[in-house]
Amino acid sequence: MISAQLGHFLDRPLSIIAKRIPISPNTVTIIGFLITGIAAVSIPFDLLLGGLLIILGGLFDALDGVMARVTNRSTKFGAFLDSTLDRYSDSFIFMAIAWYFFREGNNAGILFSLGSLVGALLISYARARAEGLGIECSVGLMERPERVVLLSIGCITGWLFPVIVALFFFSHFTVIQRMVHVYRETR
Repeated sequence: MISAQLGHFLDRPLSIIAKRIPISPNTVTIIGFLITGIAAVSIPFDLLLGGLLIILGGLFDALDGVMARVTNRSTKFGAFLDSTLDRYSDSFIFMAIAWYFFREGNNAGILFSLGSLVGALLISYARARAEGLGIECSVGLMERPERVVLLSIGCITGWLFPVIVALFFFSHFTVIQRMVHVYRETR
């Protein structure tokens, strides 16, 4: 939803920076992934640090796409790499949050975290499968930018349980929105 509303609004302001970065967009993708991995390791022990690292990893995730577009280095492999590492990043963060709730003795938090992970993966799968059928499918409330923002807010504020519950419901609602969209498009 954020990406649908804002599109590539960061392209112009970040293009000056992106053009001066001497590494490839794929390298930036990998750096963002590594930062998110460090965030995942941090979350069970230090929510604030984990939340800040989620934001930093998200910035790299935004920058790689801007770099690819403004420097004309966009490739099919780069898009594939970015999408694949995004799924790993989401998985690591949700597993880390489940670990955090395990350490806190919050069984409901563990279940909602794992359920949110399933929802996040299904959001991505539903879009990829629909597009494989030739149907544009970027509809729905909860995409990756919204997850990154909400998860970082939950970690930074300590309100992680209400955030993970909201993510659970909104993620699965988004999957249903995509299923309905594809159903309507195929009728």
